[in-house]
Amino acid sequence: MKADTKSDLNCAIAITTGELSENEAVRLAQEGDSRGFTRLYQLHSRRVYGLCLHMVKDPIEAEDLTQDAFLRIFRKIHTFRGDSQFSTWLHRLTVNIVLMSFRKKKHPQISLDETFESDEEARKPNFEFSVPDLNLNGVIDRINLEGAINQLPIGCKKNVSSARHSRIRTPRNLADFRMHRG
Repeated sequence: MKADTKSDLNCAIAITTGELSENEAVRLAQEGDSRGFTRLYQLHSRRVYGLCLHMVKDPIEAEDLTQDAFLRIFRKIHTFRGDSQFSTWLHRLTVNIVLMSFRKKKHPQISLDETFESDEEARKPNFEFSVPDLNLNGVIDRINLEGAINQLPIGCKKNVSSARHSRIRTPRNLADFRMHRG
């Protein structure tokens, strides 16, 4: 029992000085002590982030995956048996997390801002009141013009028809054409 007390005393001293070894940090983390997790994060966070960044090539996504890796460590630390070094186990766990993110990510990422903007545009009606409809612009004039042309004598209709295909296209120009024609 004195050996256990001495080990706990050494561990307490190491915790207060911040020189907790990796093995001691793993043991504390497996026991649920947050100081063990803190020390493991201090020891390995840069390496995990670097690995994630190397694999995904996106700093923001690498930060998210680093966080996922440490959350997974928090949940799975009890499964670490100590057959290999903790860093090897952590490396494999991190690689698996990144690979799973690749499998999940089959669709391109779209900004939430762009999504909301496109949704707002889709919700807008296709027409607005009190605004002229450009699709109907000139329709009434064309209907009135066709009616007026149909009332003309047959000889004049030919002149109007040929005038339509020339540069004279407006009703005003047609009236001027008729006046000059005689």
